Amino acid sequence: MISYHASHEQFPPGKMLELAQFAEDSGFQSITCSDHFNPWSTQQGQSGFALSWLGASLQATGVPHGVVTAPGWRYHPAILAQAGATLSEMFPGRFWMALGSGELLNEGVVGQRWPAKAVRMIMLHESAQIVRSLWAGETVTHYGHVKVEEAKLYSLPAQTPMLIGAAISPETAEWIGGWADGMITISAEREKMNKVVEAFHRGGGKDKPMILKAQISYAQTDEAALQGAWQEWRTNIFDSSLLAQLRLPSEFEEAGKYVRPDDMHGHVRISSDLGKQLEWIKEDMDMGFSTITLHNVNREQDVFVRDFGPEISGLAK
Repeated sequence: MISYHASHEQFPPGKMLELAQFAEDSGFQSITCSDHFNPWSTQQGQSGFALSWLGASLQATGVPHGVVTAPGWRYHPAILAQAGATLSEMFPGRFWMALGSGELLNEGVVGQRWPAKAVRMIMLHESAQIVRSLWAGETVTHYGHVKVEEAKLYSLPAQTPMLIGAAISPETAEWIGGWADGMITISAEREKMNKVVEAFHRGGGKDKPMILKAQISYAQTDEAALQGAWQEWRTNIFDSSLLAQLRLPSEFEEAGKYVRPDDMHGHVRISSDLGKQLEWIKEDMDMGFSTITLHNVNREQDVFVRDFGPEISGLAK
């Protein structure tokens, strides 16, 4: 399955809705979206509320949708469970939710101390268990790093949505293999991707679906693709340990000052050659990814959707 990634950091919600409809009409088979309170830079300049937008986009299209989000700060896991159950009740079989450990960029707005990664992982696992229990119709009371008292959902879907784990490192991939319904990760050099896939399989995910968010920059020329990637995405190519710790878009912009256009290669698949881009997707499929969600990180969304859409039916298995 080939999915269109709706980047709420880069476009207003209304424009993203138009692009989701255009993507479906052009041949994309599903939609994924980010969930940000702040963009990665002030130049990107947007941060629509993903959970509101998902309801509108699911109504406006007929394809499945997924979101990557973080429980424990902006969203109590009981509230995420309620949101996911409501979307799945209205749009059966068309919604999945991926949980990650979050970034201070988005979660810092609640004014709580930002804990070490090890604590955030404990909170993530507790939150995933809480969401699962609520989706199963249980009444949940839990006192751990996350606290819940007498929570129960009364509007449940006939079909429980998949609860996916988000991973960038092999260590996290192996860990989520034991409890998640599947994994979502991001594109990188093949050697790094192979290590993540192998770790997920080793941890118990061998027969579970894998989703890849492939960060590409496709435009009418190689130079436009390179400049578009650098202008829009240079603040987001750092190691995940740094990305999780910076608080404000201005801090990411400060770090991005030292990124050169050529540094974008290896982090974003940059090419104006449609055939080359399609070959990268085929290689992703050969690695076992059942869904590849394409995030064209530059502003040229209409050209990207128009050119890729007709090719999708020949790619997807």
